[in-house]
Amino acid sequence: MSRKRAAIVTAGIAAGAVASGVIGRTIVRRHRRSDPEADEPLALLPPEDLGTVRSFDGTELAVRAAGDPSAPTLVFAHGFSLDLTAWHYQWTQLSDRFRCVLFDFRSHGRSGQAVGGDLSVAAMAHDLAAVVESAAPSGRVVVVGHSMGAMTMLAMAESRPDVLAERVGGMVFAGVAASNLFFGAMGSVTSLLRPRLGSIREAAERLNRVRRHLVARPGDLGGLAARMTQFGPDASPHLVDHVVRLAARAPSSVWTDGLVGLMDMDLRHAVRHVSVPALVVVGEQDRVTPPAQAVDLAGELPDGRLEVIPTAGHLPMLERHEEFNAAVAAFASQVLNVKPARKRNRAAKEGA
Repeated sequence: MSRKRAAIVTAGIAAGAVASGVIGRTIVRRHRRSDPEADEPLALLPPEDLGTVRSFDGTELAVRAAGDPSAPTLVFAHGFSLDLTAWHYQWTQLSDRFRCVLFDFRSHGRSGQAVGGDLSVAAMAHDLAAVVESAAPSGRVVVVGHSMGAMTMLAMAESRPDVLAERVGGMVFAGVAASNLFFGAMGSVTSLLRPRLGSIREAAERLNRVRRHLVARPGDLGGLAARMTQFGPDASPHLVDHVVRLAARAPSSVWTDGLVGLMDMDLRHAVRHVSVPALVVVGEQDRVTPPAQAVDLAGELPDGRLEVIPTAGHLPMLERHEEFNAAVAAFASQVLNVKPARKRNRAAKEGA
């Protein structure tokens, strides 16, 4: 395909989104009339500011926490172009029984820009390792990652086996595949990022321009694009708007250098290094990393199991947070030998 053809296809994607704007506004307004999540403060930060953790190359990572420091620890790694607020329902609902540690990857959220511009999955794997070692200094933890964050977990298993062996008791992979991350709904966009259209960087820059156009009007074009690719049919507009706002705030370098680093990433060779129990969670209607890819990953992991969240799309931790949290809590309780929270709470009430 020629560069001219690529430009036409790119423009066609943008034009199609614009043409769908009226439909998108109608869909969003219809959902917003009865939105049970509308009053949830998704941008609320966990209460404890743990300051910054310095990664291997000096990049400073913003880290926060919630829950009893003596409780078993969950470390959360967010997805591409998001930040730690993507885990709102996890730290607010699981911190009664777990220590929840959350951070922003390099060049995301409140963390510093990547030193040297390194936005590779390999560099982010070291970010995750640094947080596990510094913010959860003792005992074993369960690491929970979404999409790009889950890919960094695979990379960390290969590059930092010492951290896995000494500090990690289990891993939860949400919305991820060991390869072909954007094979699903992003397939048509991925085709724009192939070398035959010029350099991958040039194609990523074109996509970034389209992205900036789409996210310029949250709840409208950006909301429609996010709903079509990231969410299931019943997702709250409040959740969609929050994700669109995060994507809008992400630096262009994330959408160019970071996206280039993710394209064609193949971590299948790293799967065998995951020597701890692993849970793969996928939304039933995930169009970015379809359930079939989750089945493959769970089957390839040395000790893998699978959880499918009904009606959810690519962000089950937001869309169906109760089911997601129940799966994570049950898994973490098992691998960390934690008693179920409900039994402890009931006993506490009876003794009161």
